[in-house]
Amino acid sequence: MELEAICSEHNYLRIKKKFPTVWCSGCGIGSIMGAIIRSVHELKINKNNVALVSGIGCSSRMPIYMDFNTLHTTHGRALPFATGIKMVRPDMKVIVVSGDGDGLAIGGNHFIHACRRNIDITLVIINNYIYGMTGGQVSPTTPLGSYAHTAPYGCIDPPFDAVKVASGAGASYVARASNYHIVQAAKYIKKAIGHKGFSMVEVMSNCPTLFGRLNGMRDPVDQLKWMKANAVTIKNWEKLGEEERVGKFPIGEFVTNMSRPEYTQVYEEMSRKAREEAQNGQS
Repeated sequence: MELEAICSEHNYLRIKKKFPTVWCSGCGIGSIMGAIIRSVHELKINKNNVALVSGIGCSSRMPIYMDFNTLHTTHGRALPFATGIKMVRPDMKVIVVSGDGDGLAIGGNHFIHACRRNIDITLVIINNYIYGMTGGQVSPTTPLGSYAHTAPYGCIDPPFDAVKVASGAGASYVARASNYHIVQAAKYIKKAIGHKGFSMVEVMSNCPTLFGRLNGMRDPVDQLKWMKANAVTIKNWEKLGEEERVGKFPIGEFVTNMSRPEYTQVYEEMSRKAREEAQNGQS
């Protein structure tokens, strides 16, 4: 009841200035925005201690609508901006929202290095398999054989697996869910925000206007049904052969590593030692 009351008062939304949203009818981004809001509220984090950062794209418009400290940056550069915030204000909760194009194409290198540093930032990648705002081009996650405006005969590039890259690069919390499994996605986002270290949650999202229309799923419900039919838990994924995995994707928690040191804490310790050496040298 308390959560409903808080949300009804629009404490987390810039309701008077920025609505209605830019997102198309049936888009999955709004559900993920709701999951982030509920996570912050349930963790009892003061919204003034939250920084929400994005780059460019459909999902990157989210900070416009949310009443946190927000930063809408350049294409693919959300993580460097977020890193700067976290280094100056390590006490703040820093959350980055990014699309598959913004976060994994032009922003891919920043993604890898944020993972390896294990800096305490939560990255929510909203993966709708396509460049949405710029007109429907192939993205790094477009499935093989799927259609886009730059792939009228089907995509021939193998899709980028954000979970495998994040896990291999050193992220200490990695999870994936879908918009059909939005309750599960919200649980992972909440755990990611509460985690001390770099956390990445990928949410497979529906885009009826572009990916859906070009791939025989014009109705948003069709895409949600597709997610339901093709999402496989990690436990069941391990039981499938290579041919059985085609067209499907695993969901769940892939990495939950509490032992890796967090970057800003390591940096502060280094700075403390440098200050002590400087003071000893002067004495």
